[in-house]
Amino acid sequence: MYLSPALEKYTKEQLSAREAQRLAEFIAWGPAVFQASRLMLKFGILDLIRDSLNGLTRQEICQKTNLSDYAVKCLLEASLCIGTILVDPETEKFTISKAGWFLINDKATRVNIDFNHDVNYKGWFNLEESFLSGKPEGLKNFGSWPTIYQGLSQLPENVQKSWFGFDHFYSDSSFPEALEIVFKKHNVKSLYDIGGNTGKWALQCVIFDKEVEVTVLDLPQQIEMLKNNIKGKDNANRIKGLGVNILEENAVVPKREGGLDAVWMSQFLDCFSMEQITDILSKVKNAISSQTRVFIMETLWDRQKFEPASFCLTMTSLYFTALANGNSKMYNTADMTECIEKAGLTVEKIFDHLGQGHSILVCKLK
Repeated sequence: MYLSPALEKYTKEQLSAREAQRLAEFIAWGPAVFQASRLMLKFGILDLIRDSLNGLTRQEICQKTNLSDYAVKCLLEASLCIGTILVDPETEKFTISKAGWFLINDKATRVNIDFNHDVNYKGWFNLEESFLSGKPEGLKNFGSWPTIYQGLSQLPENVQKSWFGFDHFYSDSSFPEALEIVFKKHNVKSLYDIGGNTGKWALQCVIFDKEVEVTVLDLPQQIEMLKNNIKGKDNANRIKGLGVNILEENAVVPKREGGLDAVWMSQFLDCFSMEQITDILSKVKNAISSQTRVFIMETLWDRQKFEPASFCLTMTSLYFTALANGNSKMYNTADMTECIEKAGLTVEKIFDHLGQGHSILVCKLK
């Protein structure tokens, strides 16, 4: 198994017995830890403590938030034990800890909190059922769609906001470097964006390169969202949409008249099982030539520069299990390469550490 240098801690014990015991209890009380910390943010308590000169007493926090003494006391005591705040026993003033600072200021953490509360929290109660059935049983909390993708346009507004906020935060951070790789290192004038979603990447492409023509392939309902999103935007006339359910047995990735320079898939293949990925890539293979390059951008958990990213990614796999589709995950290099090879493609080069931890696998026909 490949592991980046940051993940060597996964190969040997790191904790003392007492630290291990505390971690076990932290896991047992995980739902309460999450909700208490979320409310410390929502009620503005962590911000008040951070912004105070020498800390705040419980009474001062009550006055500033208009929360009851009971509510503030419970949240402060829980947060002390969680580790997001500190207390001076003599003055009884609370100050922010390093973990609390990251909870407030780290953008990825804030995106993850919203995503987990609005999208995942109730659905994870059905995680066990999802593993046994291979279906996203937790999705029933929102609707009766077979996967979350068919229901995206119908999810409650706050859930949509958190879902797209999560999805776009991670992909958008990688776009500047990805554009350089696709257009500066390769001569791309025609591109298929498979799973293009709302068209954010397609818009970036036609702005970055004044000649490229982009065709977005996605579910018909997503193509409608795409059309609404790009309407009136600069260079949007060079973006076309093609509605297709690529998982259908008779679905075809059409060959492009005049040839195709590139196929782009960003945070797309992790939405499918390994068997489905192989099938999708086989359909892609049938639409390309030896001159075409297939760019697969994924957050591979084994290639992360920093360990917390790998933690987030493997936890995200459980979202795919319980809510997205029941059979996909955040993959590692070996899994993705296996699918690529089975489909008749081969990895030409891998670019790592783009944005929030993406890798781009540049593939070609064998």
